[in-house]
Amino acid sequence: MPHPRYTAELYPHKPAIIMADSGEMVTYRQLEERSNQGAQLFRSLGLKTGDHIGLMMENNHHFLTICWAAQRSGVIFTPISSHLKREETAYILENCGAKLFIGSHALAEVAQQMLEGARGVEHFLMVGGIIPGFDSWEEALDGQPTTPIGDEKNGVAMLYSSGTTGKPKGVFVPPVSDDVDEPNNLVMGMGIALGFCEETVYLSPAPLYHAAPLHYNMMNLIQGGTSVIMEKFDSERALALIEEHRVTHSQWVPIMFVRMLKLPQEVRDRYDLSSMQFAIHAAAPCPVEVKEKMIEWWGPVIVEYYGASEGIGVTIIDSAAWLTHKGSVGPALLGELHILDDEGNELPPGEIGTVYFSGEQANFKYHGEDEKTAEAYNEKGWATTGDVGYVDEEGYLYLTDRKNFMIISGGVNIYPQEIENVLISHDKVADVAVFGVPCDDFGEKVQAVVQPMNWADATDETAIEIMEWLRERISHIKLPRALDFHPELPRLDNGKLYKRHLMEEYKGGARSDDKQE
Repeated sequence: MPHPRYTAELYPHKPAIIMADSGEMVTYRQLEERSNQGAQLFRSLGLKTGDHIGLMMENNHHFLTICWAAQRSGVIFTPISSHLKREETAYILENCGAKLFIGSHALAEVAQQMLEGARGVEHFLMVGGIIPGFDSWEEALDGQPTTPIGDEKNGVAMLYSSGTTGKPKGVFVPPVSDDVDEPNNLVMGMGIALGFCEETVYLSPAPLYHAAPLHYNMMNLIQGGTSVIMEKFDSERALALIEEHRVTHSQWVPIMFVRMLKLPQEVRDRYDLSSMQFAIHAAAPCPVEVKEKMIEWWGPVIVEYYGASEGIGVTIIDSAAWLTHKGSVGPALLGELHILDDEGNELPPGEIGTVYFSGEQANFKYHGEDEKTAEAYNEKGWATTGDVGYVDEEGYLYLTDRKNFMIISGGVNIYPQEIENVLISHDKVADVAVFGVPCDDFGEKVQAVVQPMNWADATDETAIEIMEWLRERISHIKLPRALDFHPELPRLDNGKLYKRHLMEEYKGGARSDDKQE
């Protein structure tokens, strides 16, 4: 089924979207009618095919309806992280050229600032209530016909990179055609590989502004499945929802696995998870020990893929293949893998370099950033997002870290992810960041910052305990020269750790009082 409207015709009362906590439901008929009304509204506001809109809201039942309204009206839609503040939000709205901004009453403070802060935005709407300067999305929708617009075109998302290594960039991948019934080949290929169909019940625990939840929920609705969307991730609540809704598919990031594994055993054993067929994870490398424990707990339903918003290529690996290639993110499913050195030479299996993909799917651009777009491609047209890794003799990819995060200490390349993957398995560690800080003797030294499970453990004694424990598990050259504690690391609910903020703090000379040298 290429579009949710066909499911609406066959099964109008079938739930398309269920909000996990509020219980609010959108049926396929309602999704069809409201997305049509949204498309009609866009046209009434003067929005044409190729125009841009921005939306900033928490997970709610309006979110995907707005996306589908844009999809069927040829509008390019940019979901914005609900954690951003005035300057960052205004930058994205101005950079993408948004003519309409749709905010949420729950995020009214930043929304209100956009009235003067976002140049070029012509219309302001809000869901869940209104504030001065904004009109009601719900009221504006009610005045529109529920029939399709006469000039339907295929609209797509233009997502912004998370800004973990710098200013966010708008990633534009053009639609395969103007036909609204023609889905993205990459998305549909993943759907087939992961068994999405009209019987699918998909649990979405992450924010919808993030690439994977957005695309996978839209893919699920294309297939006629039901999406159960968590307003906010909670580890035990996620387990309860799997049992309650007999969830067949789910999407996770590794830190969610960590949080669920650290639940008390009696809590983990309380819920029936037998309905799960595919537990998909991505967004960040998963520590080997964490994944081993998840497969032991949930069975061989864990599937990992590696990709990026840029859509340059995809690898995928199921549980069976991973158990014989531990630490791998799999062979290429879409595109051809290449590992290049800093001079652009292709490296043989086993040697670490920058990960590139070739193939016709690698055709993205960074919106308004021609120079950055050019930097992502080599002279052969192969594309990279800056990740570093290697392939084995069988073509399985192993990621080591992002190039920007690599530490060079005494001429030795050190990959923080490897150290983080070990530290996160310590019982007293809730989260961890490892990065390099300037050092006169070695150029850089390894710094670890730990978020403890219990802040009472943020002591010199615990720091010594963790360092001694780590010393038995990694080589001396990789051992952090300092370990500090932090009450909460800057990891947002999309699963990504905004390490850049910590790196800037430490390079500026700031230090915690709680550390072990």
